[in-house]
Amino acid sequence: MKNTMAGMASISLPLPLRARLSILCCGGGGGSMIHGFGRAFSSSSSSSSSSSSASGSPTTMHAAINSAITHAMSEDPTTLVFGEDVAFGGVFRATTHLREKFGPRRAFNTPLSENGIVGFGIGVAIAGHRAIAEVQFADYIFTAMDQIVNEAAKCRYRSGAQFPAGGLTIRAPYGAVGHGGHYHSQSPEAYFCHTPGLRVVMPRNPYDAKGLLLASIRCDDPVIFLEPKALYRTAVSDNVPTEAYEVPLGKAEVVREGNDVTLVAWGAQVHVAEQAADALREERGATVEVVDLRSLLPWDAETVCQSVSKTGRLVVTHEAPITAGFGAEIVAEVTNACFTRLESPPERVCGMDTPFPLYGESLYVPTKLRVLEAMKRVLDF
Repeated sequence: MKNTMAGMASISLPLPLRARLSILCCGGGGGSMIHGFGRAFSSSSSSSSSSSSASGSPTTMHAAINSAITHAMSEDPTTLVFGEDVAFGGVFRATTHLREKFGPRRAFNTPLSENGIVGFGIGVAIAGHRAIAEVQFADYIFTAMDQIVNEAAKCRYRSGAQFPAGGLTIRAPYGAVGHGGHYHSQSPEAYFCHTPGLRVVMPRNPYDAKGLLLASIRCDDPVIFLEPKALYRTAVSDNVPTEAYEVPLGKAEVVREGNDVTLVAWGAQVHVAEQAADALREERGATVEVVDLRSLLPWDAETVCQSVSKTGRLVVTHEAPITAGFGAEIVAEVTNACFTRLESPPERVCGMDTPFPLYGESLYVPTKLRVLEAMKRVLDF
């Protein structure tokens, strides 16, 4: 079935099938208690990703994502967006009004089959479309692993560049949200970072979400775009331009500069890192250089190594389990490249090597206090 699904689409698309769900879960508008934050994340309070002369208004992450998709579909009539409940607006409302704006042939529901959604996306990408496939929760992307790893990532290579699937972007909400349990809270980025031919992107704020998503859609490689669902409504930026713009893929951002510790994170965990950096400054007077990777595949080793060469200390934090998590790759590369500059062994502060719990999430995820203690250890070594 995998090859059939990948090749089923043609340039002239029929009206899609519409899936029905017995229960629709709407994203809601309340703030998230993820990681014990209990407050909204304001991107304007930290270093902005890139300066822009364009004026913007306060924008949530899900609205920024919607804006990026709207721009992509407006500028390229071959661009399609599809997935479970996409025509309805999506369970997190990131695709609201796209069906009304672009019609049922370009924004449509699919059957409840992640394998089919991704396979269809590969097919239309090979046929020349820009395909934006939504997987409703990243936890359910695993049923499409064969399509992603053996089809999308390898199409260009195995066909001698005759049939690339580079027009495919797979969006999926990931991560802890305060009440998701083991089927709605996972962070699967490391699985895809082990797959040559893919790009993996994880934004932390609305500005980056819009710019990175537009760059991903326009990119000629298949992209896994993981969205921190805890930030859909709690992350707000007031510097998001209304017009289209790109944030470069594969380039990290130094969110704040420091001299004593390099702290690397991505996605929602960057906000935890910033809180831990504030706490360390208050307790020790030490300054922390916080680096947001933004792209994990490829990742910006140069920026991270430059920072570690300055500070001599490295802490990496991510929500995914620690064993074989992407933090291990960062530590390995930095240890190899900066060995003579390190003042202490690098530390990783990550999720535990257990299934994501139904209860006691704050004991599982890497909190501000856990990150703070790790930074104290590298300072005291």
